[in-house]
Amino acid sequence: RYFLVGSNPAETKYRVLKIDRTEPKDLVIIDDKHVYTQQEVRELLGRLDLGNRTKIGQKGSSGLSRAVSAFGVVGFVRFLEGYYIVLITKRRKMADIGGHAIYKIEDTNMIYIPNDSVRVTHPDEARYLRIFQNVDLSSNFYFSYSYDLSHSLQYNLTVLRMPLETLRTETTQTRQESFDIFEDEGLSTQGGSGVFGVCSKPYEKYVWNGKLLEAVKNTVHRDWLLYIIHGFCGQSKLLIYGRPIYVTLIARRSSKFAGTRFLKRGANCEGDVANEVETEQILYDASVMSFSAGSYSSYVQVRGSVPLYWSQDISTMMPKPPITLDQADPFAHVAALHFDQMLQRFGSPIIILNLVKEREKRKHERILSEELVAAVTYLNQFLPPEHAIIYIPWDMAKYTKSKLCNVLDRLNVIAESVVKKTGFFVNRPDSYCSILRPDEKWNELGGYVVSTGRLQTGVLRTNCVDCLDRTNTAQFMVGKCALAYQLYSLGLIDKPNLQFDTDAVRLFEELYEDHGDTLSLQYGGSQLVHRVKTYRKIAPWTQHSKDIMQTLSRYYSNAFSDADRQDSINLFLGVFKPTEGKPHLWELPTDFYLHHKNTLSLSQTRRSYTYWWTTGVLKHLPLPFDEVTCAENRHKLTVKKFHKYEEEIDIHNEFFRPYELSSFDETFCLAMTNSTRDFMPKNVGIDPSPFTVRKPEETGKSVLGNKSNREETVLQRKTAASAPPPPSEEAVSSSSEDDSGTDKEDEGAVSQRSTPVKVTDTGDNTKITENVVQSTKDVYGVNLSDVPSEDDLAIYARFVQLGQSQHKQDKSSQQFCSKHHLDRVINLIPISSFSQDNIYEVQPPRADRKSIEIFHAHIQAGRGNMQPLGKDDFLMYREYIRNRYL
Repeated sequence: RYFLVGSNPAETKYRVLKIDRTEPKDLVIIDDKHVYTQQEVRELLGRLDLGNRTKIGQKGSSGLSRAVSAFGVVGFVRFLEGYYIVLITKRRKMADIGGHAIYKIEDTNMIYIPNDSVRVTHPDEARYLRIFQNVDLSSNFYFSYSYDLSHSLQYNLTVLRMPLETLRTETTQTRQESFDIFEDEGLSTQGGSGVFGVCSKPYEKYVWNGKLLEAVKNTVHRDWLLYIIHGFCGQSKLLIYGRPIYVTLIARRSSKFAGTRFLKRGANCEGDVANEVETEQILYDASVMSFSAGSYSSYVQVRGSVPLYWSQDISTMMPKPPITLDQADPFAHVAALHFDQMLQRFGSPIIILNLVKEREKRKHERILSEELVAAVTYLNQFLPPEHAIIYIPWDMAKYTKSKLCNVLDRLNVIAESVVKKTGFFVNRPDSYCSILRPDEKWNELGGYVVSTGRLQTGVLRTNCVDCLDRTNTAQFMVGKCALAYQLYSLGLIDKPNLQFDTDAVRLFEELYEDHGDTLSLQYGGSQLVHRVKTYRKIAPWTQHSKDIMQTLSRYYSNAFSDADRQDSINLFLGVFKPTEGKPHLWELPTDFYLHHKNTLSLSQTRRSYTYWWTTGVLKHLPLPFDEVTCAENRHKLTVKKFHKYEEEIDIHNEFFRPYELSSFDETFCLAMTNSTRDFMPKNVGIDPSPFTVRKPEETGKSVLGNKSNREETVLQRKTAASAPPPPSEEAVSSSSEDDSGTDKEDEGAVSQRSTPVKVTDTGDNTKITENVVQSTKDVYGVNLSDVPSEDDLAIYARFVQLGQSQHKQDKSSQQFCSKHHLDRVINLIPISSFSQDNIYEVQPPRADRKSIEIFHAHIQAGRGNMQPLGKDDFLMYREYIRNRYL
């Protein structure tokens, strides 16, 4: 048998799974649902070790040996033989949202469960295993123990704001799982020390290990289920005069109709589109962590392929294969399913920004535009006018070639109108300063205003043909516009407007470029070809050669390696399940029928061509149906009552880890990208604001790419496949008695989202020395005069006199500095609250009677004389025992 022992971070509570290894093809897992203390787990493992030794009493042969140490279970998978278990063995912290850590998977381990004695071998098992492992779990897969990454921040905080009466009716379990002798005293729903914990079901579209956990989802406790997302996660620190503001970018890639560039185009029969990614930018004041007390804001936008039946044939080996419409869809059935999903998740209005070419010599991209316009026009007939889908066509390629038009200025106008329509999420009401200094743009802002803040209603859906280069630039401009509103709503800037070439926008631009490169590598096989600087027309001439290399890299990947990657994705996501006696994955001529379920069986229920939305969605618009308090949504929530000091809901323990020895060098918040350290010019003068426009050459690091070593560092950081092994935490088992279970960092490597602080390049030493020695005019903005004034000298002499005469009591005898005639200045009446006016001697403070009694009791306790305990002491001790051991 395998015994899987899991613990909480403090290692005070444990759960144990027993996995049977005698079944050759079935998965038998036993979860006793019991919470063990550390002592109980040690006794259990000790008994197992003793009982499984070959000879009773023999110490040499251990009956229990550790197989692997891990940070979580990705899932269980079976091909043609028995089951494997996939475990996370290395992780790295990538972001922090309100004290909830988000980790990136750095390494995994697959362990075959059945014993060798019962193993039934199959010749094709090794090939399936190799295909499965082609999905590199160490590149851009993320998880969190306490934060639901599959949902937006708005959804997660809306669930937390549900009325208490609703939660009480949904509480399925009023008592703790183990018997609690103090429950009647401490845990009461009427205030008291009882609090409700809410756990929501993950949004399946963005969960990538849903099929891997399917086999155990209903048999093990939910604490074992760790849901992972695929995409991008990055976080940077924006310092505004020392106030830390965390800017976080999270991209969730859809697991439905997932695949590579030319092999997955358009949509499937269920309305899921290719390359669908939900990008969320979260902004919050890191000086206050709590979700209830802190200031949090987020904005969500979506990219995805055009929701039609279309494809491109890559067998012709052309750089731009012709676009073909595969099926006629006069009633926009697929588009209706897709926009119905969006109405449920985001509300209205849904805004489509279509960036494909409108004018072409040979009709190519325009085919998609014409079909999409027809589909949107048809669907809008049946929607109420105030909730209609908004369609914005804009030929970005044509405007880029034009010398008269500035692409980003035009995009900025579109972004302003979009953000005004959708609004954004913020969890606090409007600041009083917005009433004192009203702003026209702010008063026109859309969204949904509630007593606790604002909600985003509706979403922008951007697409070009590939949804890579043009889409990323457009999303950056909309995100920049939303960022200005977010900063304004938190009271950090006086007008909702941000300029290019400021430290804040440079930091945000780098985040978005990392985001675009990562998504482009996943779908297209190369980094971005056209960046924001390309459209600003300030990219250096060396960028053109790099663009050509990225284009060739993308073409090679699409032509030769995409088919293998597509097979791996199909196997990993459970789209294809190997079965004895049926064709193997590599024998299939196409995977079309795997992704289109209606090719295998006809649906018994047909959707209406006119009422194409789900029942109940229209009633709650513009609010998204998923966030409305109704019976259907309450079934997705698990509500449990906790004690308010329970470690599971104590965010202070989760973030600060008081039971671990912390090292500043390994602290994430000190290593992340910092606007002051990495972007602010060294000779900043008297204006350290991140919202001041800088000259292109004025920057803390090379944003324009004029240093080759910086370019190489960025390239290594962005390219997940070729990057050197980053610092990651080595797992330590919690099942052994001697192990502490603390996370350890590998040494000698550079963090993905950070710039090293201590390491400097030898070639830049001279420049650094020059920057350190600066004139007072550069540093302080004023020239210091050579000779101080007489008044300043008199004040300074008085300060020196007070310091040097601290041992003298008679001030009349002080004769220091007589040549300056300062006696009349020094012989002053003491103005401090102390009896003697000097900097060393003070009178002891007066303590009240109760403090003196406590001190005497402390001294007596040290001598063994204990005071009798009162009622308050008993209650405090019970509270401690209950939180620590029960």
